[in-house]
Amino acid sequence: MLRVLAVDDELPALEELVYLLKADPRIESVAQANDPAQALRGLSRMLVEGERLDAVFLDIRMPGLDGLDFTRLLSGFASPPAVVFVTAHDDCAVTAYELGALDYLLKPVRPERLSEAVRRADQAVHLADEPEPGAPDEVIPVELGGRTRMVSRSTVTHVEAHGDYVRLHTGEDTAGYLVRIPLAVLARRWEEAGFIRIHRSTLVACGHINELRFDEGRAAVRVGETLLPVSRRHTRQVRDLLVRRFRIDT
Repeated sequence: MLRVLAVDDELPALEELVYLLKADPRIESVAQANDPAQALRGLSRMLVEGERLDAVFLDIRMPGLDGLDFTRLLSGFASPPAVVFVTAHDDCAVTAYELGALDYLLKPVRPERLSEAVRRADQAVHLADEPEPGAPDEVIPVELGGRTRMVSRSTVTHVEAHGDYVRLHTGEDTAGYLVRIPLAVLARRWEEAGFIRIHRSTLVACGHINELRFDEGRAAVRVGETLLPVSRRHTRQVRDLLVRRFRIDT
């Protein structure tokens, strides 16, 4: 069961968030704070008294210390709680992702989206309690026509850049899923999970590559039925990483 903290400077929004969290059977207790400064004081008290805090659900735009600054401060704790942003602003998603936020919910909060965020927090706590070799899987929420689909990182074969967005490709889709985050940010975040840069606009999951080929000095990798070009800049790095694992077609 999760012990969580809700933070919002707007009382009606805070009360609604606390109500929804308390209604979730996976939540053991919900503390609340009207601003990040009050939340930090409460968190410090909990740590001194040996209490556990699993996740923080907080707004971003608040007077004084905002939600992003609060999250940066959390990184200084030995075992920081998971962070879920609940905000009316969609322009901070990239920064939130860079800071390691577990989820990013837009107001008004839909109960099913909050439930999914709680599920992810619960999963993160269990992974921390029972660590496994390698990087744990990650789930990316993708909005599709008013519905939210959860795409597991382990199913992503490759990623293509589209400005400030990326398109996630899996083995079961054709068009892919558009997510607002720069490719460079995703490349850093997923590096430990085996994703490699093969082009300035392409990121590939090493485990999904089934062939490395060279044709007239140009390299390419095959992912399923898709052949992806490797830029000259990245060819040597890709070859060094894969040549011992995959057959080279010359």
